[in-house]
This record gives sequence, structure tokens and C-alpha cells, in this order.
Amino acid sequence: MIEALKNLRQHLLTGVSYAIPFIACGGIMIAAGIAFVPMGVDGPEFSNAPIPKLINDIGSAAFKLLLPVLAGYIAYAIAGRPGLVPGFIGGYLSGDIHAGFLGAIFIGLIAGWIVNQIKLIPVPKYIKPIMPILIIPIVSSTIVGVLMLKVLGMPIASLMSGLGEWLKGMQTGNAVVLAMVLGAMIAFDMGGPVNKAAFFFGSALIEQEQYSVMGACAAAICTPPLGMGLASLLRRQLWKEEEREAGIAALTMGMIGITEGAIPFAAADPVRVIPCIMLGSMVASTIAMLGGVGDHAPHGGPIVLPVVDHRLMYIVAIIAGTLVTALAITFLKSLKKSTAIEDHP
Repeated sequence: MIEALKNLRQHLLTGVSYAIPFIACGGIMIAAGIAFVPMGVDGPEFSNAPIPKLINDIGSAAFKLLLPVLAGYIAYAIAGRPGLVPGFIGGYLSGDIHAGFLGAIFIGLIAGWIVNQIKLIPVPKYIKPIMPILIIPIVSSTIVGVLMLKVLGMPIASLMSGLGEWLKGMQTGNAVVLAMVLGAMIAFDMGGPVNKAAFFFGSALIEQEQYSVMGACAAAICTPPLGMGLASLLRRQLWKEEEREAGIAALTMGMIGITEGAIPFAAADPVRVIPCIMLGSMVASTIAMLGGVGDHAPHGGPIVLPVVDHRLMYIVAIIAGTLVTALAITFLKSLKKSTAIEDHP
């Protein structure tokens, strides 16, 4: 059972690792495209801004490829190259019917499993050479397409739509709980599957014109690297030379919304770092949710400030989360150092 879960995690991480460049490229280009145009009732007004529209369109194209790439490379991790075609098709259909990242993840796993089962079927020697390039792609894609369009897709799409409607009807107390959960998920594995589950949830709701979840996620995304970078500057004697250098890099990555900037610190001291960055992200996401922050671009960090609703509260949320992270880890590191001195007078 444990081995199966490890394999599942590895399959998901493979898909996520290939999807990350599309997320970063698409999110930043969309943010850049809509940063310099006015916001109308139905979103950004591109009628008199051909260059920002061009940049936005390119970013949107990159983001539309996200689901096919995610599903395709999950299937690839399970079944090798024969899994790519059904995985890509399943991911494309997931986006087409609005089943979102959940649909892409499920169909990627299923596509890989189906391909592996087809591989087990004995076939004549003269057919074997065309199995991976013709038979397996056609058969597996047909099965995946039928499952996505007729069986799994619509229930998952309904679930995603229901989540959006649930958000609309939320009372303030429930919104705070949601924000805290999202913030904790964003920081927990810093770009891993838990982080991406929260991120994709926020991104999917942008299409339903629900921007507050992405706003909470956007504030939480940047606080782990910003907080750890700030901590490395507050009391430099608590950190090794390489950690101080990583702190500068983390600050840069935090400014452009890359949570992975905190990974070097978490890898070196996970017991102290992970709870601190989770706390900071929870603070940031909660303040953003309470402040009515909305993010119109599927990305986070200060870089998306031009496309954020209630920008002042967004800045306050990021600063608060960054300070909480930095002060919490500084306190724990100081405590550790004091204990070490007492143990070795």
C-alpha cells in the first residue's frame, strides 16, 4: 500500500513538473497582458490595446495547454511514451468540458493504466511493431475519450461548477476556513501536488468569474520564499553562508510568485521551516480573503499586482504573511541555537 502511494505521488509529480513551465509562462504573460489595459464590467478591455491583447492571447494559449500536458505526462509516467496520446487527449477533453485539473489528473491516471493493460494483451509478432505507434494510441484514446465525454467528465465538471456556486454562497466564517486551508496547502509542499491542487482550484474558478480564491492563493504563493528570504537577512548569524545566498534567490523568486524558492530551506530543516511557511501563507490568504482581494490572472506574487482587485489589501496580506513566516522561523532557529549553547557551555 505504501509503495503504491509512493508510485502515485511520483506519477503526479512527473505531470506537475512538466506542467510548471506552462503555468509560469501562461500566468506571467496573462498578467503582463492585462496589466496595462483598463478593467471593464466583463474583464479587461483590449479593444484599443493590440499589443497587450497579443501578449494575453499567447499566455492564454500556454495556459490552455496546461491540462493536456498535466494529463499526458501523468500517463507517460505510468506507461511510457504510448501513454502520451491518450493522456493528452484526455487532458484536452477535460478542459473542453470544464472538468478542470481534477478531470485531467483522473484521466491521466486512467489513461496510463489502460495503456499498461493493453500492453499485456498477447499479439502476433507481425503486429507488435505497430502496437506502440498505431494500435495502442487508437484503442486507448477511444476508451479515454468515451470515459471522459460520457462517464467521468460531466460529474467532475459538475463538481467544479458546484464548488464555484458554493463559494458564491459562502458566509464570512466559511470563507476564512477555506482561505486557511488553501494557504496551508499552498505552502505545505511548495509546488508539489498539494500546492497545485489548491492552485488549480483557484485557477479553475477564474473561468467562472470567481476571483477571490485565486486572490487568496496568489497572496499565499509568494510568502514562503519571501518570508524565508527575509529571515535570512534579519539574523544572518543563524544561517549558513549557502542559506544566506539561497535567501537572496528566494526573495527574487517570491517577487515573481514561485513558491519553490523556499525548498532549499525546507529541505535543510523541514520540521521547523514547513510549519512556519504554512502559518505565514495561512495568514496571507486569510487577510486576502477578508479584504476582498481578487486575482484575474492564474499566478501569484507581487508581479500580478496590476491585475488584482483591492491592491492595498493584497500588499498588506503579502507583507503580513512574509513577516509571520520570517519571525516564526527566526524564533525557532534562535531557540535551537540557545538550546545548543546551554547543552554545550
